[in-house]
Amino acid sequence: MFETLSHLALQQYWWVIISLLAALLVFMMFVQGGQSLIYNLAKNDEDRDILLMSIGTKWEITFTTLVTFGGAFFASFPLFYSTSFGGAYWVWMAILFCFVIQAVSYSYRKSPANFLGQKTFDAFLFINGLGGTILIGTAVGTFFNGAMFSVNEMNFSKWETPYGGLEAVLNYHNVALGLAIFFLARIIALMYFRISIDDKVIFDRTKKHLAINVIPFLVFFLLFVIALMFKPGYAYDAQGFVKVEPYKYLHNLLELPVVTVVFLGGVVAVLWGIFTAYFKDSKKSIWVAGPGVVATVFALFLFTGLNNTSFYPSTFDAQSSLTIVNASSSKFTLTAMSYVSLFVPFVMAYIWYVWKQLSKTTIDRELAKNDYH
Repeated sequence: MFETLSHLALQQYWWVIISLLAALLVFMMFVQGGQSLIYNLAKNDEDRDILLMSIGTKWEITFTTLVTFGGAFFASFPLFYSTSFGGAYWVWMAILFCFVIQAVSYSYRKSPANFLGQKTFDAFLFINGLGGTILIGTAVGTFFNGAMFSVNEMNFSKWETPYGGLEAVLNYHNVALGLAIFFLARIIALMYFRISIDDKVIFDRTKKHLAINVIPFLVFFLLFVIALMFKPGYAYDAQGFVKVEPYKYLHNLLELPVVTVVFLGGVVAVLWGIFTAYFKDSKKSIWVAGPGVVATVFALFLFTGLNNTSFYPSTFDAQSSLTIVNASSSKFTLTAMSYVSLFVPFVMAYIWYVWKQLSKTTIDRELAKNDYH
């Protein structure tokens, strides 16, 4: 079946899969968003226990999605992996550190063997919630704004700054995306707390914090999207020659109507979920906003790689920019991987089953007192 597809068709197929995994990851980062709220939404240790018990059943799904996303990216577009991870190592090491301390914290926070104290691991979880979201968002911003690297004819890459990727924070557009994801993760977390926790005190607090987080989210998201529509991008022709194209992402918006409909539909769903959560006190708004997040991020990633767009531009040397054509694995590898991808629906069904099983019982104060983990 996949053998009949052209190399380009396989490259596009795998970019769609990568985009979907990225979208699912951003949605699942409500776990990080919830961790960043443990000092705002909770007023004491008992409140924090309830919040962390609620999202603590989902952190492994987020981590698994992150690993799957990274693994699929490495296998399908290895030149990006070697270029970014080999050059922007300080950024990726910081992200890795954030997720390592998260795993340790959930394992030992309430453990009798915890000699550092519960507050230490609470602080670790907050760091993961803050740093994990902003750093990943800022790193993804470089997909649109590029980075200082070069790639020679032997596909050996070189990072052209001594800062190991940390220079990405100097670009306001990268940071705007990072902050938008941070506040979005908090908003989805507040919606998740409503459906997973049976406690009126915490429920009432979520409304106040929805208002606090929605405004900065809208500011940073609109700043990112509006600036994206008016900024130049990197396009390539049939010969692989890369050039700067004014309004490239606006052109993609107009030239990819199906993707645009998905993007606009996702934005509307997120806004409607926020509206029902705040003005109607809905407990189920996450089932509207969540798919909206997935659709919005999915479309944004498609905009970065399709329509002859460089998904990782080089601001040092335009011809070193990475595209789905020059950064992908061989046709044989992509074909073999495509058969493996047929198992993805079964994996998704399993994740959904696990989610449902873990969500059968809502969390209350009595349950939280009797569960040390």
